[in-house]
Amino acid sequence: MANVAVGARIALKNILYLTDFSQASEAALPFATSIAREYEAKLFPFHVFIPAVYSYTTPDLTQASLDAQEEAIRINLQRVRAQCTGLAHEAVVVQDTGIWPPIEQAVKDYAIDLIVLGTHGRTGAQKLLLGSVAEEVFRRAHVPVLTIGPAERSGAHRAAKFRRVLFATDFSAESFAAAPYAVSMAQENNAELMLLHVMNEPDSRGTGQPADIARANALYHLHDVIPASAELWCRPEAIVRFGHPAEQILKVAKERDADLIVLGIRDAAGGFLGAATHLERTTAHKVVAHATCPVLTVRG
Repeated sequence: MANVAVGARIALKNILYLTDFSQASEAALPFATSIAREYEAKLFPFHVFIPAVYSYTTPDLTQASLDAQEEAIRINLQRVRAQCTGLAHEAVVVQDTGIWPPIEQAVKDYAIDLIVLGTHGRTGAQKLLLGSVAEEVFRRAHVPVLTIGPAERSGAHRAAKFRRVLFATDFSAESFAAAPYAVSMAQENNAELMLLHVMNEPDSRGTGQPADIARANALYHLHDVIPASAELWCRPEAIVRFGHPAEQILKVAKERDADLIVLGIRDAAGGFLGAATHLERTTAHKVVAHATCPVLTVRG
């Protein structure tokens, strides 16, 4: 099994901070600026302006409405820029009829390495909803996405620093796409690094691998993820749990007081050593919506 290189620093040169100037977006800004400072990256506060124009209004009222909306954007951008003092940054406003196309274009135009956004994290009985914008970005972005959900409450008090990083893996190639980011974030913040593997509950009929052997095998492979050289800066803690993937990831994050969860995500099921499919998008969505800390997802 290939382990993670700890010597190479992840390059985050350009960060796209998505904002609609809501409270959820405001909660994400300290994380965007903090990471930009740590990595000496350029920050792009980005707003998509979709004009709210009503068909029954007169041309004069329509123009007045557009002027008022544009003035509100200008004022809000001034507030965002004020929090970017000392950072290389460029605020961008794009007028469009949809959200994703201009975001996708911005990722290409500005060579974006990371997207940061906040979400309301609404959930329904049958379908998880992160909010239309976050949902679309989360599903379609080919660059890492840092999502700050509504349950995050500690970032402002911790200066948006990461002190305990939790990396969940099922040992698949897709999940390992996120490993370098977990290691890099831990190194940049001199943080504790925790490695988590969630497995299916042991078969009560005794037809599967015994739980103690399965756990031992998983622990062995977790310790193999980070090479011995990492001991120079941290001692990664290996954790194995049985149960529902999202529930266990959230439970461990709460127990260990993690302030960053890192997940590699994929579209299809897979895994290793009887792993639960905890890196599928549906599970990742549940983690993002309910986590009490930011979640970094990396598409494998």
